[in-house]
Amino acid sequence: MIDTDMQNKKIHQGRNIKRFREMLGIKQEALAFELGEDWNQKKISLLEQKETVEADIVAKVAGILKVPAEAIENFDEEQAISIISNTASFDNCQQPAFFNFQPTFNPIDKIVELYDEKIALYERMLKEKDDMFGRLEKLIEKK
Repeated sequence: MIDTDMQNKKIHQGRNIKRFREMLGIKQEALAFELGEDWNQKKISLLEQKETVEADIVAKVAGILKVPAEAIENFDEEQAISIISNTASFDNCQQPAFFNFQPTFNPIDKIVELYDEKIALYERMLKEKDDMFGRLEKLIEKK
């Protein structure tokens, strides 16, 4: 059961933007660049301090970070930790499931699958690098 104080607690949307941005390894300057000419690092810093962020800005930031806007609007770290700690109790278990582990897959197939995923990720990273260089070239041309 979730504590009623947690249910009434206000979500800090600016802090959520910061969390998602940092988890994705995106600098404030890069987010500001993606948001447009009206934005800079200082403005992103101020945005991340706001408890409530305008819906249109949340939508733009969510699109850039490629996360659902609802994640920024509703994520509550304390509530998530509380839910996990309340549902992850091992007190009622006779023996944890990991002691009875028996693989139901072929490890070679899994290695091949992971290799294919690695190649796909590498190709996406190269494409994003090319896109970033394109944006930087456009920015340099403007100056």
